Amino acid sequence: MCNELAAFGYNRDGKSGKMQVVYGMLCDPTGVPVSASVFEGNTKDTKTFGPQIYKVAQRFGGGAVTFVGDRGMIKGPQIEELQAEKDHEFHYITTITKPQIETLLKQGVVQMELFEQQVAEVITDEGLRYVLRRNPTRAEQMSETRQSKYAAVEQLVNEQNAYLAEHPRASVTVARRKVEAKWKKLCLPAVDVIVDGEKAGDKAEEVKAEKVKTDDAEADDAKADEVKADSRTILLSKHQEAWEESAKLDGCYCLKTDLMIETASKEVIHDRYKDLSLVEWAFRTSKTVHLEARPFYVRLAARTRGHLFVVMLGYLLVQELSRCWRSLDITVEEGLDELKTLCTTQVVVKGKSLLHNVPQPRDTVAQLLGAAQVDMPRRIASRGVQVSTRKKLVEERKTA
Repeated sequence: MCNELAAFGYNRDGKSGKMQVVYGMLCDPTGVPVSASVFEGNTKDTKTFGPQIYKVAQRFGGGAVTFVGDRGMIKGPQIEELQAEKDHEFHYITTITKPQIETLLKQGVVQMELFEQQVAEVITDEGLRYVLRRNPTRAEQMSETRQSKYAAVEQLVNEQNAYLAEHPRASVTVARRKVEAKWKKLCLPAVDVIVDGEKAGDKAEEVKAEKVKTDDAEADDAKADEVKADSRTILLSKHQEAWEESAKLDGCYCLKTDLMIETASKEVIHDRYKDLSLVEWAFRTSKTVHLEARPFYVRLAARTRGHLFVVMLGYLLVQELSRCWRSLDITVEEGLDELKTLCTTQVVVKGKSLLHNVPQPRDTVAQLLGAAQVDMPRRIASRGVQVSTRKKLVEERKTA
């Protein structure tokens, strides 16, 4: 609550009502972070892109660099920033939104036949390349999600009809408004909310709003009263054409890049975009799994950046251990739990700690250490350094 960078913003984890801090990682093609940046909690993703361009251009140097980001990160203004950097050869790989795909379809730039399981490509006269593909697994998931949403609306309709049947004085208009609100919240395709044959467009509130501006106000009132008095059952009616149109692009995605075809093939562009999953894994690991970047126990901006920098270094260790232990068929978390059993024996002479003896590790621990190429010493000299563990920190804070 008192952190200098904390602010209310869009929370990707659905934790509304909580202040947050935004941080990002700049990774190489293998998902290894090379830099971490920290921003105020109300910073949009697109606003974090410019500093990364400056960082690559001014601090890292090098030759041609291609930035890969999703459609929430690299948009039109960010592409213009890349193109404005004349001293460096910058390129981009991003994806476009569903409305943009529909626009390309209407303009004839791409065709629906190109969205297949195999990667396809379209090159425009301006040199832009669109890489297209349909993921059948994702298409099936989207269809199931849409059907589950519709089932949720149907359940609400049944509940409202039961309530209207049990309460004769209950308002049909209110019940219908609840159904419409649920439908809009779930972003479903077009559907009619019908009350005994009358569509929701004839509901009393809309009629009453229009009667002031028309000469047949009394007729509108009579129609509204008739709906309210005689209609006690709500029905749903799908617009089949709208549902088919909504499902047309299920599982389809379109990548956009300015890379020359001599530089990268369509398969390479597709694979590099899919490598964003490595960055997502970095965030999941740094947030909760091993490193627990949150919550923050620091207040100043500089210390917050230092904290997240240490988290990034910790993630590098996790990634290295994951690479070393891949052949052992064990996760990093399981390996670290196994290493916790390795203890030392403290040697104390006349009340003074001199050294720690390291016992011979058991076979499972020795296998983990060997795969990580770690040679454990037999003895560790005691230098009087106080190590603060998670358990000790609680008592140390109380003492302070």
